[in-house]
Order: sequence, then structure tokens, then C-alpha cells
Amino acid sequence: MAMTAQEIEDYIRTALPDASISIEDLAGDGDHYACTVVCESFRGLSRVRQHQIVYAALQGHMGGKLHALALQTSAPDR
Repeated sequence: MAMTAQEIEDYIRTALPDASISIEDLAGDGDHYACTVVCESFRGLSRVRQHQIVYAALQGHMGGKLHALALQTSAPDR
């Protein structure tokens, strides 16, 4: 069973409650998403670390229930 965009957002929001999250279903199949996460707690962190935080928020579903996630992360503009 695939994940819904709402499920993905819920997992990320639990870990990053102040984040701005945008999710797009790229193929309409519930398996391929693009996700943008903008969060103040990313400030000063490398892009790799930001992505690790988001993947950790997904609690192991990446690569299983969630097949593909094109991820963009950043801190908000000042």
C-alpha cells in the first residue's frame, strides 16, 4: 500500500511542527512525490543533514511504503 500526501505531511509535521510543507504527487500513483520542506531548524545545517532529518521523520517508510521522494529543503529566507 502506498502512502498518501497527507500521511507524508503528518509524519514530517510531527517531527518539524513549524515547517512549511508542500507535497506533489508526480505520477498520480501515490508512489512518486516531490516534497519541499522549509523550516527554521534547518538554518546552518548542510543539505544532507536536512534531508536526513526529513527521512528520519518518515520512520523507515522511505523505500518501502513510500517508493520515491524528490526532496527540497531549506531554511526560510530572512
